[in-house]
Amino acid sequence: MSRIGKQPVTIPAGVKVKIADGKLFVEGPKGKLELSFHKNVSLQLGKLTRSDNGNVFTPDATGNVISVSRMDDERLSKSIHGLMRTLVNNMVTGVTTGFEKRLKIEGVGYAAKMDKKAVVLSVGFANQIKLEPPTGVTAEVPDPNTIVVKGADKQMVGQFAAELRLARPPEPYQGKGVRYENEVVRRKEGKSFASGG
Repeated sequence: MSRIGKQPVTIPAGVKVKIADGKLFVEGPKGKLELSFHKNVSLQLGKLTRSDNGNVFTPDATGNVISVSRMDDERLSKSIHGLMRTLVNNMVTGVTTGFEKRLKIEGVGYAAKMDKKAVVLSVGFANQIKLEPPTGVTAEVPDPNTIVVKGADKQMVGQFAAELRLARPPEPYQGKGVRYENEVVRRKEGKSFASGG
């Protein structure tokens, strides 16, 4: 059994879950998400009850946990088992607390600002770069050198943050560019010219 896959996902209060036609629908305070799950795995709503042998899962449409099980022990099924459980857990986390990515801009004259919903980057090019976040993702610029990307869908938040970083990845000599908040940029030493004497 997959160590991750066999762990049931707990549904917090205020989150609605529906499983129908090979899809999982999750709705919570931060939004709605849906996922088409792979045919090699099945999802079930249920309840966990304690017993002498540990926790026992009982299927129940009004339950507060989601169990992910695989159809067989084929290699593909095993690899998808843990992935699907993680995706389900990310959906539940996303609609309750949401996900956030923070980016920092370094460089003289480099800055970011908001234009309605879009992020406008001034990162050393002749023209400014304007990037519009996808539906369900919001961007904030608390100060000219910080961008905060928020949303319920972890993949979309990560994708938009990656697009912002790609506008001007940090260069290795002076470290100028857009980077993730805790990203360590490997620096290179520039050419040093020895004075000939």
